[in-house]
Amino acid sequence: MTSAPHTFTDALSALESAVRDQDGERCDRAFPLVHQAFQEAGPDELRLGAPRLAALLEHVPPGPRAVTAVLVGACVERGADPVPCAPALFAAVREAFTAALEFTERWAATGGGELPDPGRDELDDRAVERAGFGPALGWWTLPQWGMAALALLGSKAVRRRIASDGGELRSLVERVQSAAGDAGEDFKSLVYALRVLDDEPLIVLHRATRTAYLMRMTGIGDNFQLHTLLAGALVGGLHVPGESPSAEAIAVCREKEGQILTTGTYNLGAPDGSWIWNEGTPSDIPVVDGTRLLVLDPPPYERSWPAGRYFPGMSGDLVLERVLGRDEAESWYARVADPKETT
Repeated sequence: MTSAPHTFTDALSALESAVRDQDGERCDRAFPLVHQAFQEAGPDELRLGAPRLAALLEHVPPGPRAVTAVLVGACVERGADPVPCAPALFAAVREAFTAALEFTERWAATGGGELPDPGRDELDDRAVERAGFGPALGWWTLPQWGMAALALLGSKAVRRRIASDGGELRSLVERVQSAAGDAGEDFKSLVYALRVLDDEPLIVLHRATRTAYLMRMTGIGDNFQLHTLLAGALVGGLHVPGESPSAEAIAVCREKEGQILTTGTYNLGAPDGSWIWNEGTPSDIPVVDGTRLLVLDPPPYERSWPAGRYFPGMSGDLVLERVLGRDEAESWYARVADPKETT
């Protein structure tokens, strides 16, 4: 009888061997040992172990697969490189959300009713009978898959890799969120992370001064963060009048930890005059002639919020690339309507 492995590397090797041999009993013994050893693992062990764990995802039994994904994400949060882990992990994420979407469809086709809450309810025989084991397990493990995916999406390189699929994963997750109804609120953070734009050009029109700016945004999780960075760049940069957010508020919207109370400077508007809500994301800004176009109007009422990053592990930035000349600015103003009143 061999002794139990003591290090994360040893425990992982034992799990790989059990999975390779498709030995269920050894797998059952190896999984808790990997989790225990993870707590004491050093940086080098995590760096080398994370992609090995990710590579196991397609081979481990369905039950512990999502928990294994969470462990991959935990390795990344402790410093492991997310890029080598991303292909295998997001292939498994797609599989889980595809199964979950099938669960919602089968649930609706077998009588409907309120969907089980995967974060609180336990998987039961009734759900399996109505939808099948695979779809039910996909639905019940979504919180773990979302947690694992979010850990990797803090990386710009990973986001670029995911974006290369043309938005298919984002569309899939949004379909599950829509089908889930109230339960879909649990997937909001993952939806927002998949909507994050990187190196995205943005034309900003400041209507009161009839000026225009070409900016570029990266890693901005919501429009509260964007709003704060806009005011910092334009008011703080002395391009337009107003009160700039504090240096601390701008810093926490970039990389610094924490939140700082700030007051809104603008009303964010779309080219058709409708409002773009702070609660939304920069992806809500419409594209006009190939570039996102945002209009800044005076705020109809004072509004404050805790400035910071929607995703604390994701660095954000907004760069002013150039001030547009008068003729170029007017060509953009010709594309926008007057602001609409919104209750």
